[in-house]
Amino acid sequence: MSSLDDLLSSDPLPPSRHRSGLGRLLALGLVIVVVIGVGWAALAVLRSASGGDDFPGPGKGSVTIVVRKGDSLTAMGATLAEAGVVKSASAFVSAASANEKSSSIGPGSYTLRRQMSGVGAVSLMLDPVSRAASRLVLPEGLRLTQTLEAASEASKIPVSEFEAVLQDPAQLKLPAWARDRPEGFMYPATYDLTGDETAKSLLRSFVKRFDQASSDTDLVTRAAALGRSPYEILIIASLLQGEGTPNEFAKIARVVYNRLDAGMPLQFDSTVAYGLGVTQLNLTQEQLDSSSPYNTYVIKGLPPTPINSPGDAAIEAALNPAKGKWLYFVTVNPDTKETKFAKSYERFLELKREYVAYLDSKAS
Repeated sequence: MSSLDDLLSSDPLPPSRHRSGLGRLLALGLVIVVVIGVGWAALAVLRSASGGDDFPGPGKGSVTIVVRKGDSLTAMGATLAEAGVVKSASAFVSAASANEKSSSIGPGSYTLRRQMSGVGAVSLMLDPVSRAASRLVLPEGLRLTQTLEAASEASKIPVSEFEAVLQDPAQLKLPAWARDRPEGFMYPATYDLTGDETAKSLLRSFVKRFDQASSDTDLVTRAAALGRSPYEILIIASLLQGEGTPNEFAKIARVVYNRLDAGMPLQFDSTVAYGLGVTQLNLTQEQLDSSSPYNTYVIKGLPPTPINSPGDAAIEAALNPAKGKWLYFVTVNPDTKETKFAKSYERFLELKREYVAYLDSKAS
């Protein structure tokens, strides 16, 4: 080979340190990219295995959260995440979006656990047990004072605030025929609490529920058909609620109407007790002789107002009394609520002796 060939075939320049460093940098960069990629993949696997933005378990402890009216799933999720119930809002939103029943999750207070999975939180919020502490239950037959106490205990609103609202009954939006007399209109039902109630809003909700029941029952029209005002029907229903049990309401209603038609005093212990502000019905003679507009032993006709808030069954019985000529009834066994009816005074005395015998048996 000629010297020219040697010259052309050989590297005309010595190895460059810069070219070698650049290659190494490129190689190193490629390695870093690969490592990062592998790292992210591993992290994704680990996040998946550990639940990622979701807690894996059923949770522990107890925490109460409040869902406000109009809250979206995202807002609910944010509330749960802030309280430590779920790990992230997205965990709850994803679980709720996948459960068609989640649309029934409404405003109110929920008792949940900390560190729950999104699915677990949704499931528990759909369980009525989580809402037990955020419900107000008003049973049939509560007096107005008892209703205020129950509402205060459930809502944590002082009784004094309810009493302040009642100083101006017009705020309650009572039916015009109520003449701003609230007793009897605090409708017995279960009310879900959202945590942002006021004394006025709660009392209004009771009256609104009464309005619904009144409309469903067609109270005004049916009362007129009986020759009674709707307010008189409400009073009679409260007497049934205070004196008997649902299976006897219709027969007691007939006793009420028969005694009113005969011009006889009703002689109901429940009205006397209401006027005296006591709850026991085994009254003394002194109490039965007391002067009160609610003493139906002394004053003929209906008491001036309802004596409690009656429920559907009592109102229906007042509108649809049983047929019969009974003028008396006696609950001969208060333990079993066994009640017997009589058309004559003589039969009434027999039933009264049966009741006294019961009392003697309890005393011995």
